[in-house]
Amino acid sequence: MLEHGGRLRAAALNFGIPLRDWLDLSTGIAPYGWPLPDIPASAWTRLPELDDGLESAAHGYYGVANLLPVAGSQAAIQALPRLRRNARVGIVSPAYAEHAAAWQREGHTLQSLEEVGIEAGLDTLDVLLLINPNNPTGRRFAPGQLLSWHARLAERGGWLVVDEAFIDCTPAQSLAPYSHLPGLIVLRSFGKFFGLAGIRLGFVLAQPALLDQLAELLGPWTISGPARAVATELLLDSRGQQRQRQRLTVDAEHLALLLRTQGLAPTGGCALFQFCCTPRAAQVHGLLARQGILIRLFDGPSLRFGLPANAAEWLRLEQALRTCRREGMCGNADELEQSIADNPAPT
Repeated sequence: MLEHGGRLRAAALNFGIPLRDWLDLSTGIAPYGWPLPDIPASAWTRLPELDDGLESAAHGYYGVANLLPVAGSQAAIQALPRLRRNARVGIVSPAYAEHAAAWQREGHTLQSLEEVGIEAGLDTLDVLLLINPNNPTGRRFAPGQLLSWHARLAERGGWLVVDEAFIDCTPAQSLAPYSHLPGLIVLRSFGKFFGLAGIRLGFVLAQPALLDQLAELLGPWTISGPARAVATELLLDSRGQQRQRQRLTVDAEHLALLLRTQGLAPTGGCALFQFCCTPRAAQVHGLLARQGILIRLFDGPSLRFGLPANAAEWLRLEQALRTCRREGMCGNADELEQSIADNPAPT
């Protein structure tokens, strides 16, 4: 099992801090969402059925005609490599490690690519896989560039697989409208934007023939009845979605400002997290953990910060970062230091 963010129980045990006393900023999951709708009793007592409205609501939300609900995009990540044999797979790195692990597990030949190497290496690949915005760096790829790479792959029967787990706040950058094209596979996560990671729901957008293959492989009833009921309501709530986008965008800007003013200027990020490269990443991670704040540490060295949920959490993070700076773990801010009072934390 690969290591992921959100392993709060392990951190509590490792640092000797009770679970209830932690602030978990180690994932890119929205820390707030919607009041949950009522779940009909039949969702608990009957097997899930495909005509309950989930697919229809998802068609509207993603703007596509063809999709497949899966038990989190993780289910698709693990299953897709089983639909090809002996493929040469290029993965734009750094990247969510489960992608490489899944393709390697099925015996494919993997090549780690930096962005600057995609053009030169594309014609040697059967599959190009990337995350947009990238996890963990937040790097974005323009739709036009992605479609150009897809066209070159599709000419040879290749695939472009785009993991769009963090794109919901910028839907205009999504390749969802083009997912009907042969050889283009788009993965979408439900839990991250809607703040419901525990629901374990994602969607695959692609041609019907590929979706049929994937559905046959995954089997029936992959999404529970209660999950289908909740997701259907939220996918139909366009006003709630707009409020969520606005709040996440404002909070992401505030997090970037807070990190800059404390000497950890982000080198990337998106609406759900900020990414910082610093030679003292391990020291910052350790000091924050000793204060009960969990962030994600990567090789590089680098850090990823998720969003606090409320004013108390913002204040707690600010105070901890000030401690890091006083102890010399954060460099000088790239911009003139500003008082956080002049840029109050979102409430």
